[in-house]
Amino acid sequence: MAEEVIAVVAKTGDFKDNEMREVEVGGTKVLLIKQRGEFSAIGSKCTHYAAPLVKGCLGLGRVRCPWHGACFNIKTGDIEDFPGLDGLQTYKVVIQGEDVVVKADKKSLESHKRVGICPFAPKDGEKTFLIIGGGPAGLECAETLRREGFKGNVILASRENILPYDRPKLSKAMSVTAESIALRPKEFYSTNGIDLRLGKEATKLNLAEKKVTFADGESLSYDSLLLATGSKPFALPVPGFELQNVLVLREPCQANEIVKEATGKRVIVIGTSFIGMEATAFLAGKAAKIVCVDMISAPFVRVLGEKIGAMVQKMFEEKGVEFRLGSGVKELKGTDGKFSSLVLSSGEVLEGDLCVAGVGVVPATAFLKDSGLSMTKMGHIVVDKHLKAAADVYAAGDVAQFPLPLIGHDTNIGHWQVAHKHGNVAALNMLGKETSFDSIPFFWTVLFNKSLRYCGHALKWDEIIYNGSVDERKFVAFYVKDDKVLAACSLDSDPAVSQAAELMYQNKMPSGSLLKKNSALSSYL
Repeated sequence: MAEEVIAVVAKTGDFKDNEMREVEVGGTKVLLIKQRGEFSAIGSKCTHYAAPLVKGCLGLGRVRCPWHGACFNIKTGDIEDFPGLDGLQTYKVVIQGEDVVVKADKKSLESHKRVGICPFAPKDGEKTFLIIGGGPAGLECAETLRREGFKGNVILASRENILPYDRPKLSKAMSVTAESIALRPKEFYSTNGIDLRLGKEATKLNLAEKKVTFADGESLSYDSLLLATGSKPFALPVPGFELQNVLVLREPCQANEIVKEATGKRVIVIGTSFIGMEATAFLAGKAAKIVCVDMISAPFVRVLGEKIGAMVQKMFEEKGVEFRLGSGVKELKGTDGKFSSLVLSSGEVLEGDLCVAGVGVVPATAFLKDSGLSMTKMGHIVVDKHLKAAADVYAAGDVAQFPLPLIGHDTNIGHWQVAHKHGNVAALNMLGKETSFDSIPFFWTVLFNKSLRYCGHALKWDEIIYNGSVDERKFVAFYVKDDKVLAACSLDSDPAVSQAAELMYQNKMPSGSLLKKNSALSSYL
């Protein structure tokens, strides 16, 4: 019989409605929540990177992580938005007089996480759901299918030869090994009836025959298909891009190679968006010299604006990083086939030992060119609100052009969190459980141990409303179009972006005009 731990953790009169606190049960911190007059208790840390949920945002029936926006049901512990894969432990709460008592199985206190899949083996003759792509969308789709009780065959085919991994860490901690950032251990897949096939690159889709062909010559038939092949680095169309020591960052081996080649050397980074800047931040202090080049006026300027971009640039310059902005790349030159210098369109020549190109990505969908699927000029797969691209075919993650309710039209968003949610929504629709994508996009970057957080989606804005000081590096910025707040960004101001995301999700985000009068987001929740 399981050993039960019982603890009196509070008095009923001590708690206000919509309040949450960490309490101790058997030496373990548990999150106690009171909402609508009822108490509930769940694991106290986010299942993604273990952020303390007590510092997050309490929404209606769920708590949102302060760091990266993952959401958990306060009654069931289920993960309802991402990133992350697991739900939280839940504990029984009883009221005895004025005492709030939490009862927990002792074993459940060993970890805040709960892996919600029941191991089983699929039966022969059942339907086959084929997933192409081993990233967050593909993995979350496979896991959702099993959590929802699908008993057929689930095949997860990945182009890479390594287990699905935590890709955002590649540019933030470039020395990591593939094994150390695996999202699940190898045995997880076989235990849960997920047929993981590595080194399987799709080369053709036949919609009429419901069949996918792979580079090794094998063809697989499907009853339902998810396309989640992700992106590949964009190759800059300039002479010399094929030289040795011109490197891109997409896979663990590439991250490791960049660190090895950059240490003690002169590095030129092309691109000042997220991959380029995160890689630069990691290499600063390791490389002998780093120069970042871009056509734009400041890092992140297209996403975060001039003021925040200038602040970010100053952060890097304080670490010795140089910038050449407002000028494109004309040519890369080499000696004996190896990169040695970069020529800017201005005519300036920058000498270096290594060039890291972070100039964006393109969807990995070339194999679908003649498939008959509706695709954009850029190669994204057009889907509806259920992520459906054609009969029994769905698309998710970087490859999907999908309707985003927040902005009222289709878009493509290459965020880790969005890809997770896409995989979840696609799986539910593959099972006939009609579900629309309703998440608020959320992403983050870490630069010199400072975390910029962002929620929403603003390609254009009329104004940016600032609360706090960008120069002092403690602020919240709201991106406003036609008086509607489309996005929020913060630095050292948690849980502001999580609060903004929750307000957007509940359709309660105040207008720009209201924010100017009262910028306290908690007052609107």
